[in-house]
Amino acid sequence: MKKHLLSAEDLTADDIATLFATAAEMHDVQRREVKKLPALRGRTIINLFFEDSTRTRSSFEIAGKWLSADTINITGKGSSASKGESLRDTVLTIASMGVDAVVMRHGASGAAQQVAQWVDAAVVNAGDGTHEHPTQALLDAYALSRHFGEGDRLGSLEGRHVVLVGDLTHSRVFRSNVITLTRLGAQVTVVAPPTLMPAGIASWSAAAGFATSYDLDEVLPKADAVMMLRVQKERMSGGFFPTSREYTVGYGLTRDRLRVLGPEVPICHPGPMNRGLEIAADAADAAQSLILEQVSAGVAVRMSVLYHLLAGEGAA
Repeated sequence: MKKHLLSAEDLTADDIATLFATAAEMHDVQRREVKKLPALRGRTIINLFFEDSTRTRSSFEIAGKWLSADTINITGKGSSASKGESLRDTVLTIASMGVDAVVMRHGASGAAQQVAQWVDAAVVNAGDGTHEHPTQALLDAYALSRHFGEGDRLGSLEGRHVVLVGDLTHSRVFRSNVITLTRLGAQVTVVAPPTLMPAGIASWSAAAGFATSYDLDEVLPKADAVMMLRVQKERMSGGFFPTSREYTVGYGLTRDRLRVLGPEVPICHPGPMNRGLEIAADAADAAQSLILEQVSAGVAVRMSVLYHLLAGEGAA
């Protein structure tokens, strides 16, 4: 791996395979009574979150602590940024304390890339604006690989048809997932209403080899896995669809669509969910839902990422 993890583009298929192999070992730690490994003892990790987060921040904190790193959480409201300090001054102040890694979420696309140019510490992008969220894509793919595997052996995503549905315009998860899943050989189709389909996606889909559609009911029966994406109302200004009810009718994973999907097709959602909008409670809580498995996978994958960034070559 490179020094930083800023984009899913930073990872080759071999890098992902290595991270998954380590994550599988890290996953075993969650079953132990004492959940500690000494791999990052003496290392210091700052979780710097300028946007609200439950799953990502908590899993990075747990991942660091289970690897014996000293982990500190800083939020935008609890930092000097709330007093008007610039992002550059904030991260340089933190870096000058001798930290080894900065895990950062920020509302501006490209913020993590900029921070990586300012500090010597490893930088992990935990979501930057509407750009990318690489560790979320890794844990999504890892959770699917576990589902399609046998026993503790990870399954291949080669040729699997994964359908991503929802608010693509504002989704950083979608962008990282398209890169990661296609890199692992999956066949990807993204589905959204025209108003939530990103500008320029036609040229990107042609170059990257994924499909686009406005018709969920046409695509759904062909899916090997479906991932519902949150409608990000907080990022919307203006009307992207007439009413919530109309969005659900056209693009929600409703009870009727759940029956079409079949009981063997896994359902994913990166969270948080708008139950009753993009996903029905029946689908979220169905036996084939991987939503809680994704959360569990997130700790293992983030442990793997931190380990490979900070433990050094040849670490035990």
